[in-house]
Amino acid sequence: MASFREKLERLRPGTVAIARIPFDEYSSYLRGAAEAPEKIWEAFHSASANTFAEDGTDLKGHPRAVDMGTVPFRSYGDIGIPLEQILATGARLLSLGGDHSIAYPVIRAHARFHPELTILQLDAHSDLYDEFDGNRYSHACPFARIMEEGLARRLVQVGIRTLTTHQREQAERFGAEIHEMRHGLPRRLNLSAPLYLTLDMDVLDPAFAPGVSHHEPGGLSVREVLNLIHAIDVPIIGADIVELNPQRDINGMTAMVAAKFFREVLAGMLRTGGE
Repeated sequence: MASFREKLERLRPGTVAIARIPFDEYSSYLRGAAEAPEKIWEAFHSASANTFAEDGTDLKGHPRAVDMGTVPFRSYGDIGIPLEQILATGARLLSLGGDHSIAYPVIRAHARFHPELTILQLDAHSDLYDEFDGNRYSHACPFARIMEEGLARRLVQVGIRTLTTHQREQAERFGAEIHEMRHGLPRRLNLSAPLYLTLDMDVLDPAFAPGVSHHEPGGLSVREVLNLIHAIDVPIIGADIVELNPQRDINGMTAMVAAKFFREVLAGMLRTGGE
């Protein structure tokens, strides 16, 4: 099996690196999301489905998609190091987490190479707490860290349905553009490049995704999320899929949904070819 460094040598502009980040130590309620990257990969290769995206792209063995495997890191503070090595090659990065705390080191790595980022966050939660349970790097806090450090120009959040008073204040402080589910889905998002997509599986209603740590009723359907992905009209320079918790899944159903999102996001990244 090729080492991480050997895989780095295969990367170049126009390729998409697929990295697994099995980290859930900063989950606030339940652990288990660290098992998700392998479960998504298994579901993607399941004999019960195929590897074609809806636009007809066959992703199996695609010459511009490179499986980096699990990136080497020993602690949360190390996560960004291998990611910066990937991005330095000119490749783009699709990360499979892990809890949503990984978004901070992942997006910080992207910001080094892509200033003025727009982030599209599909999520039930805004994850804007200044700290949660005494942890400023909790999975409830990554976008507070990202915005206070100026790592993104815009933060566009869709699917939100759990805002507290504190998070509303944080959203105003950072200028977050929040589309709350109580108002329905936006007709158009008017996204700008360079775009980073972060997809938390609990954006879905629990009826479609039981395998998440935080069941929040009133969410999107699978097709609504797919429609949002397909409607993105600027190149995706990086993305992550997070918060699948296999320990709460039923018959691998949520893993298959995550694999479906993986296919469609990867196809979109390959189709547009970057900025």
